[in-house]
Amino acid sequence: MNVRAPTGSDDDAYWRRPDAAAGDPFGAERPTAPPEPRPPAYEGPPRPAPASPLWRPPVVSEPPPPRSMPAQDMEALDESEGAARTITYGVGLVAGAIALIVMFLLCARAIF
Repeated sequence: MNVRAPTGSDDDAYWRRPDAAAGDPFGAERPTAPPEPRPPAYEGPPRPAPASPLWRPPVVSEPPPPRSMPAQDMEALDESEGAARTITYGVGLVAGAIALIVMFLLCARAIF
């Protein structure tokens, strides 16, 4: 079998790589596109306009110092707590007695 180059030449020039000095035939010498521009860096919020030279901060008047609380009478507090406890127990005893009487009446009516 005899294999020949399609150009008809007997040498292997058709199958050889191109010379590096001759340049790249696939576009390496083509100009490249310019790099894409980068977005500008964030510089922060805009600066506010300067204040008027006649501007003054609001003036707050100094409040008066707090008044002192009256002293507590511990004996009077103990006495009023004792009276409240007595009333609470009394109301509870009366309510319990009434509930007991009503329960006896209901049970007696159911039985008799």
